[in-house]
Amino acid sequence: MAKIDALFDFMRDNEASDCHISPQYPPMVRLHGDIISLNAPPLTADQAGALIYEILTPEQIKEFEERWELDCAYDYKGVARFRVNVCRENRGVSAVFRIIPQEMPTMEQLGLPDNIKKLVDVHKGLILVTGPTGSGKSTTLASIINDINMKRRTHIITIEDPIEFVHKHKKSLIHQREVHNHSKSFAAALKSAFREGPDIILVGEMRDLETVSLAMTAAETGHLVFGTLHTNSASKTIDRLIDVFPSDEQAQIRTMLAESLRGVVAQSLFKRFDKKGRIAAFDILINTKGVSNLIREAKTFQIPSAMQTGKGEGMLTFEDSINKLVKDGKVNPEDAKTFLGSISPLGDAA
Repeated sequence: MAKIDALFDFMRDNEASDCHISPQYPPMVRLHGDIISLNAPPLTADQAGALIYEILTPEQIKEFEERWELDCAYDYKGVARFRVNVCRENRGVSAVFRIIPQEMPTMEQLGLPDNIKKLVDVHKGLILVTGPTGSGKSTTLASIINDINMKRRTHIITIEDPIEFVHKHKKSLIHQREVHNHSKSFAAALKSAFREGPDIILVGEMRDLETVSLAMTAAETGHLVFGTLHTNSASKTIDRLIDVFPSDEQAQIRTMLAESLRGVVAQSLFKRFDKKGRIAAFDILINTKGVSNLIREAKTFQIPSAMQTGKGEGMLTFEDSINKLVKDGKVNPEDAKTFLGSISPLGDAA
């Protein structure tokens, strides 16, 4: 048993989501969104490094010492898997461990709205799940893949960095590939996926032009593609995706996106007001004929208005989602006000 496993036991028992190991600080955990120091003495640089290095493989240590950054996963048998990021900073070697529950979450358990369930019940096109780091994108996508796995006889390929939720065979054939372990890059894995007969491809992060371009091509050629971006609203996701491309290609990309996009789900987590825990609010864009025309004609600034009037077609705005959570007593009104102010045009300008 590694020494750090005792911290992971504490995380499991107290429903913490993250553990931070940093020199000159005691171990810290994120509990329901807040960073909490544990009742322990500060770690020296040697102690912090030893805790982290103990659970890394020789290959991972070599990669970290060459690159000075490392993303990987750690499997603590019987407890959970952990997404790991190791980095150098001014005090020494630090790491963050994000817990990944052993039980695969269902869409019902996560409280995903019916709008999302209807959106993903398609067989081709591009569906994006967006939000800042720690907003639950990976968990939402895992629940969607799990739902498909229970219902459809299909071939699913996931490309992740690292693999988080491990899917077991139900009705679908699932191949999970990890960047830097099973493939050199997201783009290389996507190129290979075209020759592996997938029906569904999940791209853990659409980081660069080549990956975005390949994902859009896959969606356009009859695959169902799920991807993630770090954007804070559904409407801004469209512009972010298009802006990845050089200006002389953007008109063509708008046409491709207008035809292949199925929808965008943006999400953000809030501390619960009624009990311990956190709860998600959603911003859901459906690519209706009207939205498709706005994308094609470079009028994406009108998409928020289209979302307001498109509720009957499955669209949902953050404002409506959060206001319902406030009305139901699940989110603090002040937290809601602060968040909505941060995503308003004035908040963005600030």
